[in-house]
Amino acid sequence: MATEKLTMATALNRALRDSMAADKSVVVFGEDVGPLGGVFRITDGLSAEFGEDRCFDTPLAESGILGMAIGMAMNGMRPVVEMQFDAFAYPAFEQLVSHAAKMRNRTRGRAEVPLVIRVPYAGGIGGVEHHCDSSEAYYAHTPGLHVLAPSCPADAYGLLRQAIASPDPVVFLEPKKLYFSRTEADLDSSVAPIGRAAIRRPGTDATLIAYGPAVPVALEAAEAAAQEGRSLQVVDVRSIVPFDDETVCEAVRSTGRAVVIAEAAGFASVSSEIAARVMERCFHHLHAPVRRVTGFDIPYPPPKLEHFQLPSVDRILDTVDDLQWEDS
Repeated sequence: MATEKLTMATALNRALRDSMAADKSVVVFGEDVGPLGGVFRITDGLSAEFGEDRCFDTPLAESGILGMAIGMAMNGMRPVVEMQFDAFAYPAFEQLVSHAAKMRNRTRGRAEVPLVIRVPYAGGIGGVEHHCDSSEAYYAHTPGLHVLAPSCPADAYGLLRQAIASPDPVVFLEPKKLYFSRTEADLDSSVAPIGRAAIRRPGTDATLIAYGPAVPVALEAAEAAAQEGRSLQVVDVRSIVPFDDETVCEAVRSTGRAVVIAEAAGFASVSSEIAARVMERCFHHLHAPVRRVTGFDIPYPPPKLEHFQLPSVDRILDTVDDLQWEDS
């Protein structure tokens, strides 16, 4: 396989470029995504290559951006829109949950909405309020939406290609702090199916379940635990909706212990749902209650304090140590 070391930003840019080259109905638009190439340069070069009729800037009006995209999707286009930051997407929330998510059901399947909403999301970049939200629970709670969160360049490419090809609306959450981290990837054979989790690291003592920006932290914690003689398995959820119960629960049953890791606040969260699903399906295999390491239930803190809010290796290892090992 031809692997190369590249960033998630490059992988996303290539996914957009390849999708646009393969299908003339794919259009990309949003705030500053045209000649500038996006705040994070994810759309760099697309306007020059495909023309400003297929990659173009919009006014600062998120509701209008998504409303236009829904109409285009219902009429044969495949729009890919960018909400410049996670919390900037909220003005478009009504369009998303009331129309994009419900259109197929409302029309008894006659109207599809093949739409991708790209959202640079989560913390870890020293951003201020409105720039570091983990908003996945809002979208995951809405039937009719797919919600994806890649953690590496290969999955960013594969999942975005799958999302653009999907007949359903997809919220595509891109971890900002991972945009420029480099890893080896083979994009030519990178296929990350929607609805399938991945085992990132084998282990026998406990299972760490994470997605998006929490996956590298989980892997770092597993490496640190190995130095202390403890074997931790790491599962990357990848697809929040639809959720891969089979892979996740099989992994938990194999170790008998589970810790769910996420940056978002813990109350009424995706991590809550994962913990509940694991407890319901794996109860007789568990040696200890399912535990969680999440952000705190507070508004996102100022940049100098965000390291307290984010899950850390120490917090994960402390939680693993509390999994009733003496009772196994």
